[in-house]
Amino acid sequence: FIKNMITGTSQADCAILIIDSTTGGFEAGISKEGQTREHALLAYTLGVKQMIVAINKMDDKTVKYSQARYEEIVTEVKSYIKKVGYNPKNVPFVPVSGWAGDNMIEKGDNMGWWKGSTLLGALDAIKPPTRPTDKALRIPLQDVYKISGIGTVPVGRVETGIIKPGMNIMFAPCMLAAECKSVEMHHEQLEEALPGDNVGFNVKGLSVKEIRRGYVAGDAKKSPPAETASFNAQVIVLNHPSNISAGYAPVLDCHTAHVACKFVELLTKIDRRSGKELEANPKTIKSGDAAIVKMVPQKPMCVEAFSDFPPLGRFAVRD
Repeated sequence: FIKNMITGTSQADCAILIIDSTTGGFEAGISKEGQTREHALLAYTLGVKQMIVAINKMDDKTVKYSQARYEEIVTEVKSYIKKVGYNPKNVPFVPVSGWAGDNMIEKGDNMGWWKGSTLLGALDAIKPPTRPTDKALRIPLQDVYKISGIGTVPVGRVETGIIKPGMNIMFAPCMLAAECKSVEMHHEQLEEALPGDNVGFNVKGLSVKEIRRGYVAGDAKKSPPAETASFNAQVIVLNHPSNISAGYAPVLDCHTAHVACKFVELLTKIDRRSGKELEANPKTIKSGDAAIVKMVPQKPMCVEAFSDFPPLGRFAVRD
C-alpha cells in the first residue's frame, strides 16, 4: 500500500490528509507507527508543498460533532506537521463527515460552531504551482500498457518540459529510444502535453518488456535522462531503530521507481537546518541525524540532481 501511495504522492501538487476523529482512531493514526504520521511525512518529502487536513467521521457516536475534539486533534496534528516541515498557518483544518456529507460541499446544520470553509472551498483556494516548461523533458513512467491496434503506451506525469508527437523519446535507465507517435490525456489526442499533465503516449518499435514503471522518458535530442551509477544525497534519518553504517541497502522510493540502493559511504554529517558540516566521514548515523551519503543503486535506475529536476531528485527510504 505504501508503495502505491508513494507513486501517486510523487505526482501530486496538493495533498488532503484525512484524519479519523473517532476515539481510538485518531490516536492510532498519530501514534509513532501510525499512518497519519507516515503519510504526512512522505507527502512533504516527495515535494507536495500544499496540504489540507480533513478531520473526518465527525458524525461518529464517540465524536458527536464536538468542537472540543476537533480542537484537540488540530493542536496535535499542527505540532506534528510543523516538525515535518509544513507551516501550519498555511494548512486549513476542515471538520467533515464523509458519511453524512457535512461540510464536504455544503455546510450542513450539525456544526454550527464551524465558521471556516467546506472541503471543496479549501480545494478551490489551492494555488496552482508554476510549470517548468522551459526545462528538458522528464516523464517518470507510472505504468506501461500494451493496447491492441495501437501498441506500447507508457503512462506518466510530465514533470518538466513538453512532449509532442514526432519527438524521439529516450528511456532511462535502459537507454532505448523510440519515436512518439501520439500523446493522449483522458482519451483525447493532444498536440503537446505540459508539466502536470498525466498522459499516455504511443511509442513505435519498443515492446512492453523493454520499458517499465520507474523508468524515465525524455527527449533524445535535448539533455536526455541517463542511468545513474552512483549519486550523493542528503539523507535525514527520521525514525530508525538502530545505527546506520556503510553497507546498509534499503529501498528508495524516487519518483515512480522503487529500487534498493546501498549506502556505500557516509561522507559527512550535517546540521539538518543550516546544512553546515558537523563531522566528516562519520562511522554511523542514527535517528535525528542528517548526512550526505554516497549511494549506489542495486539495479539500473535514473535519478537527477535536485537542483535541475526537483521531482526526480527527491526520495523516501523504507526498510
